[in-house]
Order: sequence, then structure tokens, then C-alpha cells
Amino acid sequence: MFTEDDMDSVFAALAHTSRRRMLDLIRATPGIAVGALAAEFDVTRIAVMNHLGVLSDAGLVTSRKEGRSRRLYLNAVPIQQIHARWLGSYEAYWADRVLSIKSAAEAAVTERKENDDDH
Repeated sequence: MFTEDDMDSVFAALAHTSRRRMLDLIRATPGIAVGALAAEFDVTRIAVMNHLGVLSDAGLVTSRKEGRSRRLYLNAVPIQQIHARWLGSYEAYWADRVLSIKSAAEAAVTERKENDDDH
């Protein structure tokens, strides 16, 4: 279950510009090595590791040891859970509206074809 504390961790992790940039780089390059990620920032490797710790604690980054490297991957599930909490009901409403519009448009096309065939 996604708790309030989990959500607080995600928001706190996303509150820092460098961490958002790290997530962008990890998303763009799945499996990027920590060293390659650190090279993209003008801070110490320790600072990068601290930011990665915050991202990892929030569940936004997973890693896998590969030889002497650690590979990083984005885990979008926590962001999706936040999205679903506030927007899920709106999505259902608008999906229903779009289906209604589609049905009405299809019915209008069918009616127009029937009317054209009658003339």
C-alpha cells in the first residue's frame, strides 16, 4: 500500500532540481552507470550518491550491480500512484465522455449514410 509517508518521500525527492535532472537522465539512458551519471553534474560524487540515496529511498530509482559498476533504472510506479490518486477519477470521467462523443459521431455517420441511400 502506498502510504502518506511514501508520498511525502516522493514529493521531497522531486523537490530538488538536481534530482529531477538525474531522473531525466536515468529515464533517457536506462542502465546508466553511477559514474556516467555523476559526470553530468558539477558536484562531488558523494553529493550525487546522496541524491541517489534520496531517490532510491523514495522508490524512484532502482539499481543493479554489474561487475564494478552500479546500473541505474527509473521506477515510475510511485509517480504513477500519485497520479492515480488525484487524477484517476478524472480520467475515467473523460474516457466516458470521449466514448460518448465517439458513439454519437458514429451514429451520425450511420444516419447520414442511410439518408444518402434513401435519396
